[in-house]
Amino acid sequence: MGKELATNDINCKIKADMVIPVPDSGVPAALGYANHSKIPFKLGIIRNHYVGRTFIEPTQEMRNLKVKMKLNPMRSLIEGKSLIVIDDSIVRGTTSKRIVGMLKDAGAAEVHFRVASPMIQHPCFYGIDTPTKGELINARLTKEEVREYIGADSLEYLTIDNLKDAIGRDRNYSLPSFDGDYFIK
Repeated sequence: MGKELATNDINCKIKADMVIPVPDSGVPAALGYANHSKIPFKLGIIRNHYVGRTFIEPTQEMRNLKVKMKLNPMRSLIEGKSLIVIDDSIVRGTTSKRIVGMLKDAGAAEVHFRVASPMIQHPCFYGIDTPTKGELINARLTKEEVREYIGADSLEYLTIDNLKDAIGRDRNYSLPSFDGDYFIK
């Protein structure tokens, strides 16, 4: 998936000093992106492993607090640099906004946010805590509005076709959060 993201950016001639993952979920895609783009991979954000998933917290206030406790930028590494930041998804936008803000506060010159999944636009009824469309930022806003909301210099997602290219085209999986096809007959 990181290779697919990098292929799109190479075609768009995105320039950056380093690729950094949002730990831990962004690490595999960031490694693939860095390998394919030949942009150095760096651990520019340190994660506190004693704080769990932030998007499942019941209130916005709790999600904001946990993000602040969970992730810390490496100022000496990122100050003055143009970054490609890779995460696995954007659900509500809370974590992404905090990450971009903290990287810019730590001195990053540019933050190009890349998402190793398509836009999550539909609720998941199979166990993930995204019960309504209203809670999903990509169901409410355009890509450009999401980019503005999170404060990134640019924002790109994998397309559903990119995802299928990365994981295989035989349809033995379901993508309801991305395409709304719940296979309910």
